[in-house]
Amino acid sequence: MLMGARCRTLSGIRDEGAIHDISEHGCCVTMRALCLSVGNRVVVKPDGLEGIFGVVRWIAGGKAGIEFEQPLYGPIVEHLSQRHRPSGSVALADGR
Repeated sequence: MLMGARCRTLSGIRDEGAIHDISEHGCCVTMRALCLSVGNRVVVKPDGLEGIFGVVRWIAGGKAGIEFEQPLYGPIVEHLSQRHRPSGSVALADGR
């Protein structure tokens, strides 16, 4: 999965990048400048969704893990996963 996103710290630093993985409880992002630090409270805005508040839990290799303050609704995560599935991937027989 690769989905465009914007990220803003509560102190106002903004950046653009992509979400590589998303679940009900968090996501993995890559930002152009990655001006984030572990413990920063942020707002992540995936393309097509409202901003989601979270906390940076880890940073490694130019990526950051964000834990959401409130879990996302499961069907929204499923919709995003299907919508942004890499081309050429095959769905399983049960729809995943």
